[in-house]
Amino acid sequence: MNSKIEKLAALKEKATAASPARERLTALFDPDTFVEIDTFVMAGANGAGVIAGYGCVEGSTVYAYAQDITCDHGAMSVAHANKIHKIYDLAVKNGCPVVAVYDSQGAKVSEGNAMLAAYGQILQAANTISGVVPQIAVVLGTCGGASALLAASADFVIASKKAEMFLTAGAETKEVSENGLVHILADDEAAAIKDARKLLSVLPLNNLSAAPLYEYNEPAAYTAGADVKATIASIADAESVVEISKDYAKGVVTAFASVAGSCVGFVATNKAEEALDSSACKKAAHFIKVCDAFNIPVISLVDIEGFKNTSCPGLIKTAATLANVYAEATCAKVNIITGNAIGAAYIAFAGSNANADVSFAWPNAVISALPVETAVEFSMTDRMAGCADAKAARAELEAEYADTTASAFAAAEGGFITNVIAPEDTRAQVITALDMLCGKRVSKLPKKHTTL
Repeated sequence: MNSKIEKLAALKEKATAASPARERLTALFDPDTFVEIDTFVMAGANGAGVIAGYGCVEGSTVYAYAQDITCDHGAMSVAHANKIHKIYDLAVKNGCPVVAVYDSQGAKVSEGNAMLAAYGQILQAANTISGVVPQIAVVLGTCGGASALLAASADFVIASKKAEMFLTAGAETKEVSENGLVHILADDEAAAIKDARKLLSVLPLNNLSAAPLYEYNEPAAYTAGADVKATIASIADAESVVEISKDYAKGVVTAFASVAGSCVGFVATNKAEEALDSSACKKAAHFIKVCDAFNIPVISLVDIEGFKNTSCPGLIKTAATLANVYAEATCAKVNIITGNAIGAAYIAFAGSNANADVSFAWPNAVISALPVETAVEFSMTDRMAGCADAKAARAELEAEYADTTASAFAAAEGGFITNVIAPEDTRAQVITALDMLCGKRVSKLPKKHTTL
């Protein structure tokens, strides 16, 4: 008996030797909560090249695995894949998030077709739980080929600046961050793991669970002329904003935050940075889909002149997809028009198709089917006839149109928005609206999915 205990101790000491992967999981979980599974699984004469298990993050159960670069360079083998597959199985059975930490030089090619099948099974498992439990990929080293596909399948990708992702050739992480593949780019791996913990702390455990509730502090009051990020900060609880994809498609800001202690998602147009283009539509659509999957309320801040002036037909398609995502989302939706809401861009973000539960507008808002100058050209040209100063006359008519026909008050009179509110009252109005919508339930027509 003693010999077997000694053998167990020796095997455990060998199997749990210090490694970057183990240190990363220890940093991810709350102290002394990590429980490893399949500790003694081997790939030939060596370990499986991945450490897997579960533990707590801010008190909630999370499943995770981390590739072990010190064991066969973290090579993906059948044994490696089976450990990962078990994590997904446990996560879906128990309704808990999955965190995957990537650092591997590739696959164990000696295992041939069996290795290809193992990759396919993991991808299928990740697809099965998509929209059921949150998935976060943390890329801290090399993540190539099929592993890159798996990482990109997660709801959110967090990477350190030293990480790299590619399918067939190397690519700088800065590049993939700017192209939307990486949602949060951290300075180093410690910061990346901290970001993963922060993101997990605001997300619900699964699509049937309510988002966590927090103690909160009041934010700084809204300041007139504040930029869009400062406006979000004035609505959200103090220091609760977690921006997503901040280096990608800066024409839209997407962020998680808490409002009165409850998790929400912010989608805000940001015309001061960039026009609304195809990338911005994709960024907003992905974020809204994630929020809707986990029933996180979406707060949209709209100040937009229109879509980017381009002949690119791709923008038409992505704009239509964004409009469809808004319409399909059944989570609570609160729209706030903080400036201009013009034409097709207004329809995509805040029109009736978006099916917002509550729509507010600030007093200075201009809501129009056409740009103000175009609307005046079509409807008021006769009033400029014979004017000595046509330019001054046009400016006066544009101001009149914006202050009457296209004003927030005209939209409220027509029932197109719920109310006109003062900027400094926005947080209070949003809290009231979210409280009213907390029990929202929507039944939809039976279908598999839309085709956009």
